[in-house]
Amino acid sequence: MENLLNLALIWAGVLISSFLAERTKLTPVLYFLAFGAVAVNTGLLPEESSPFIEGFSEVGIILIMFALGFEENSSDFLSSIRKTWGIALFGAIAPFVTAWYAALTFWGDMNLALICGLAMTATAVSLTMVSLRSEKLQTSRAATGIMTSAVLDDIGSLVLVAVLIPMVTGSGDVSLLDIELIAIKAVLFFALVSVIGMWILPHNIQSRLFSRLPFIQRYGLRHLLAVDNGEKSTLIILLVALNISMLAFELGFHPAVGAYMAGLIMKDEYFHGHSDTSKNSYEDTRRIIDDVAFSWIGPVFFVELGTKLVFDPVIFFSVIEETLILTVGLFISQVASAGLAARKQPASTGRKVC
Repeated sequence: MENLLNLALIWAGVLISSFLAERTKLTPVLYFLAFGAVAVNTGLLPEESSPFIEGFSEVGIILIMFALGFEENSSDFLSSIRKTWGIALFGAIAPFVTAWYAALTFWGDMNLALICGLAMTATAVSLTMVSLRSEKLQTSRAATGIMTSAVLDDIGSLVLVAVLIPMVTGSGDVSLLDIELIAIKAVLFFALVSVIGMWILPHNIQSRLFSRLPFIQRYGLRHLLAVDNGEKSTLIILLVALNISMLAFELGFHPAVGAYMAGLIMKDEYFHGHSDTSKNSYEDTRRIIDDVAFSWIGPVFFVELGTKLVFDPVIFFSVIEETLILTVGLFISQVASAGLAARKQPASTGRKVC
């Protein structure tokens, strides 16, 4: 019963936050985070969330990233990768160096400085993309650039984790084989997603590889989505998204990355069945996905994230100077790195936002 009570409180906070966001013309994400922080610091929500709430929030971020990928054009995403590699590179190096140097200056601990630098390389892409969506910019060139650079940044972060964590913890040396294994996993993941998108989901495949497999050649996701006049479309594509998310997790990525890629390979044409009732299947499915992702399941993730902001006066005032200096330093380095990336790559689709 306590889990249901906490969920009811979170949903009430989501409703209030959405109302305030509409009134103030600000992104709802800010209010979701603020509500979570206020609720945990006033005792309304526990500091340690239950497995039920944590699992519910994980489902929320998977749905959010799938919905965002569902709205994106896969060709735009692929073409953007070539343009945004420099953004990902500069956007990772600048905060890493800034946080590393600041932490090393403050506390003189190399291991702690490396961990601080690594923590600052992560991209809060979900916050950024949902904020852009609230402004109807989720399919803009900037949003595409942010997402593609974030995927590249995710791959780089995996390499950094593999290299730095053993150094910091002293658990062992890093071999070239370990780094190569991460690169192989990353390539394998995108290769598998490409195979799923190009040869497994579509029908009428014009490929010599499948010329002798008539079942795969003639039947694809379109036929599956047409089952029961398209009434099971939402369940089917969510099942596909969940499986690709688990595949991403097994290969070292966050499940949300897999969910976004699953959304990318979903096409409007797959929903065009042979019956009159299936004509609006795509619009209905997209509306349902958007509703659960951005109205009542997805926001739980951001409220849950806000509950991690536990205010301790002693800790807060003891590091306020370091916090201000690091915040200013990261702000300057991020803006400078974004400007440098834009100057070096004028055709870029956007910039990385942390």
